[in-house]
Amino acid sequence: MAQRGRSASGARRPPPGKQRREPEDAIAALARTVRGVEAAVKRGPVTPSVRSDFQSVALLLREEHARVRAEQGGSDTRRAEQLKRLDGIGTILAKTAVRDPALLALLSGDAADAPRALPRDLGRSTAAAPDMVETAEPAPLERRVVPQSVISRQLANPFLAPDFSAPRPVVAQPRRLGGWELLGPLLSSFERAGGGAPACMALPAPSARRVAGGLELMPHQAQLVAAASEGHRTFLLADEPGLGKTAQALLAAEAAGAYPLLVVVPNVVKTNWAREAGRWTPHRPATVIQGDGTTVDGFADIVVVNYEVLDRHVGWLGDFGFRGMVVDEAHFIKNKSSQRSQHVLELADRIRSRTVQPLLMALTGTPLINDIDDFRAIWQFLGWIDESKPLGSLMNALEDAGLTPADPGFYPAARQAVIDQGIVRRRKVDVAADIPARRIADLPVELDGPAGRSIRAAERDLARRLVSRYESALAARRSGAVVEGIDHDLVRTVARWELKDATTSKAGENVFTMMRRIGQAKAGLAADYAAQLARSAGKVVFFAKHVDVMDVAEDTFGKQGIRFASIRGDQTPGVRQRNIDAFVRDPDVAIAVCSLTAAGVGLNLQVASDIVLAELSWTDAEQTQAIDRSHRIGQQLPVTAWRIIAAQTIDARIAELIDSKAGLAARALDGSEEEVSSSSDVQQEALVALLTDALSVSA
Repeated sequence: MAQRGRSASGARRPPPGKQRREPEDAIAALARTVRGVEAAVKRGPVTPSVRSDFQSVALLLREEHARVRAEQGGSDTRRAEQLKRLDGIGTILAKTAVRDPALLALLSGDAADAPRALPRDLGRSTAAAPDMVETAEPAPLERRVVPQSVISRQLANPFLAPDFSAPRPVVAQPRRLGGWELLGPLLSSFERAGGGAPACMALPAPSARRVAGGLELMPHQAQLVAAASEGHRTFLLADEPGLGKTAQALLAAEAAGAYPLLVVVPNVVKTNWAREAGRWTPHRPATVIQGDGTTVDGFADIVVVNYEVLDRHVGWLGDFGFRGMVVDEAHFIKNKSSQRSQHVLELADRIRSRTVQPLLMALTGTPLINDIDDFRAIWQFLGWIDESKPLGSLMNALEDAGLTPADPGFYPAARQAVIDQGIVRRRKVDVAADIPARRIADLPVELDGPAGRSIRAAERDLARRLVSRYESALAARRSGAVVEGIDHDLVRTVARWELKDATTSKAGENVFTMMRRIGQAKAGLAADYAAQLARSAGKVVFFAKHVDVMDVAEDTFGKQGIRFASIRGDQTPGVRQRNIDAFVRDPDVAIAVCSLTAAGVGLNLQVASDIVLAELSWTDAEQTQAIDRSHRIGQQLPVTAWRIIAAQTIDARIAELIDSKAGLAARALDGSEEEVSSSSDVQQEALVALLTDALSVSA
């Protein structure tokens, strides 16, 4: 039993009659307690109660340090003296912790409740302010959590101060452009890009290509790492899928010393990120946040979290002291009104507030999904713009150009100014000539039998409904204007009405239910073709959008005696990785049955050179991501993606529209001469085409 009037570590507590003291005595009380802890550690062994007192002192020390810094009034000399005394206590804590690793780790479960007992006792004895007797974290919001190991890390680092050691960036001073709206012209500058326009910032020559473990970077990868080493700190890394963006991000963080590093990723790839970190930066411990984070390592250098659980962890992540942040598949944040986008932008702002020139990287091979506005959230994450204007060095670069949006030369100059902020875009054909070519081959199939007849009848019914809405709208016009032929503006309006109804109501046939029915009707035919490929050409990746299509395919493969691996969105990371490994490593596993949305990113499936797309996506970007699971570094054979198209249905029209959408990224990012197609969604364009065809027939 501890002696009366002493804590477990041997520190004497103030007698009851003298608990009311001046606030400054808080420092003296902390000093006495830390000396008691120091003495107990020297005597050894370090017991749980000693660790509890150590944690308690660390907590109060950090809070007292913050209180003194924030204190209003009083002289600077007095404040400096108090901070000096607190620094002395911190030094004693640090020297004491070196004596026993348990004091650094502070992960022992029997010490978990310690920070809540002694601080209240010390708080009373030193007349501390009320906020000193609370725990380190503010009251959590609904669903927000703070992992215990993170609390332990905070207690072990009471002086987790902001890093302002780097030179502060120059604040933009609007001059000529002060009254101009600039975000619209900046975005437009990418749509106006002509043939041969640069798509990548100037990068230095790589200084070295070999890294830990004898691994070697490709030249294009080493160039980006060299840029980070030379001080560049914001990157939109938009290399085509398959060119090793993960390795570039990890090694750029190493070159920039951007640790701890936060990595935000889709759920399906977070296990792969931890694996890649162990491969490329093995000396940097990585931890993956699962669920509420009960297994997270609060002392890791790399913290990987998926978008889906970001809401419950955004509180402590913002205070963790990250010096770098990577957002993988950054097109996931293109909708700025979504919760995931808001959390990502909030975290980036909080990191910038604590660290001057942190490393911020947005990774995506397909930054433009639907239109040029998809750039906005990514640029804001990187700190290039805010809600209404360019910021910092981007604004200065635009000013230095000496042009306004009224000048013809503004747009190429503006595009170059944005690219110089850190857009890095390389194509496989340019930097990885040893990767074989790829092609997309369409295989039309006839949907016979009751299913095919039902689909064609439903398509005719949908066309008749669109025509009826068009004619009713035309007759209801009050202007009396006469339109010769088809009123294409009204056609687009009717298509928007139909699409809105389809997305808000589940009743009746619409473009979404039709595409699902077409996918179901094609499932068996697509599976049979994949089975033929597997027997004749080797491993095959089979992509589908809907679970029932995957079920039909897997049932077909099972009946034909073909072994397959299933990669779906509802799998745990462990099950998913085992299935991936089985397909990659087991020569008898012939087919990977993959969800188009869950397996379209972050996978290396280059053991297969044939891909079957059983269902169409709504975007060229999603289709490209799926194909590039095989068409990437390490592929030895030409890659062919076989699209199964239902002939004489809306499926064929949508395939054409998907192909036309590829022009936006080609022109905006790669300086292609290809014309940019409309930025409207493919769903709407499909309805426009269906209605236009029906009106043409009836004319």
